[in-house]
Amino acid sequence: MSSRLFEPLALGEVQLPNRIVVAPMCQYSADDGSATDWHLQHLSQLGYSGAGLVVVEATAVERRGRITHSCLGMYSDDNEAALTRVIAFARRLGGPTKFGIQLAHAGRKASTRRPWEGGTPLSADEDSWQTVSSSDLPFGPNWHVPHALSEAELGRIVEAFANAAKRAVRIGFDVIELHCAHGYLLHEFLSPLANKRTDAYGGSLENRLRFPLEVVRAVRAAIPASIPLGMRISATDWVPGGWDVEQSIEFVRAAHSLGVEFVCASSAGIVANVTVPVALGYQVPLAAQIRKATGVTTRAVGLITDPHQAERILAEGQADMIALARAFMDDPRWGWHAADALGATTHFAQPYYLARGAGWRKFRDDARVTPQ
Repeated sequence: MSSRLFEPLALGEVQLPNRIVVAPMCQYSADDGSATDWHLQHLSQLGYSGAGLVVVEATAVERRGRITHSCLGMYSDDNEAALTRVIAFARRLGGPTKFGIQLAHAGRKASTRRPWEGGTPLSADEDSWQTVSSSDLPFGPNWHVPHALSEAELGRIVEAFANAAKRAVRIGFDVIELHCAHGYLLHEFLSPLANKRTDAYGGSLENRLRFPLEVVRAVRAAIPASIPLGMRISATDWVPGGWDVEQSIEFVRAAHSLGVEFVCASSAGIVANVTVPVALGYQVPLAAQIRKATGVTTRAVGLITDPHQAERILAEGQADMIALARAFMDDPRWGWHAADALGATTHFAQPYYLARGAGWRKFRDDARVTPQ
């Protein structure tokens, strides 16, 4: 039996060994943007998880672009050196797994506490900082009021994205992804719910696309043609009058014309207290619509938990790749187990060879059915 999930996939010149992607997952464990030993163990074990691509968490292109004090960054030599150490180690363990990085700017959702500390805005005595956005509208009640960026300031942020991309190339990342989703800075320019500008960067769809596309153009020019560039978008705000899948399709078409080779279709995050219809695979139809309309290589994400579910999404042509996040945090061997479930093979860490094969699992599974 052949498996679509375990078929190779070419992203430009980069060949992924399969279509399983570990989605970028913020770890809130960095030291002034620099990766720590937590990232060393986290990314190393994901590197030998059986996935074809591991994408490093949202990584801020400037210091004020971090979500929290503990977010990863790519704005200093120290940041670059720390992540170089981590990726070099993870790559040695990961076999054919490829590594990508998601470059990001938190915009008006920066300067917050870590999620397990409430995820709420920092107070002045917690070393908070001035947030920035497309307009001076806060994310929600009791959030910091952001500074509306001038055109000159936008140019400096474009340069910050390009410089971060150059650092990512030096580190040796195979893939670079731009974070245009979840209510962060690039999404704040796309969505009319956050962007109330009256200059060339606001109003019409063409104007709201302008700044994100300037970032795309600059990053594409800053990296070799051999490195595929992608982006993650919120395909809908789930709010009437907000960003939606039709606008997403136009954005993807425009970005593709500038050299974006793949898109990950997520959703929401632009305003607080939105009702999202969360269910298994609830964002897959968004990926399917974008793929059908644009022909761009598309990644589905969002409560995809089971290998057979992932296989169906690919077999039905709804997406080209499957991204999982919490599933890999819960089970860092998800790729191995998916291969077993689908009758496929994948790479694994050789010292763990005794865990492969069905022999010992019979006893484990019998014990689960009939607890002793």
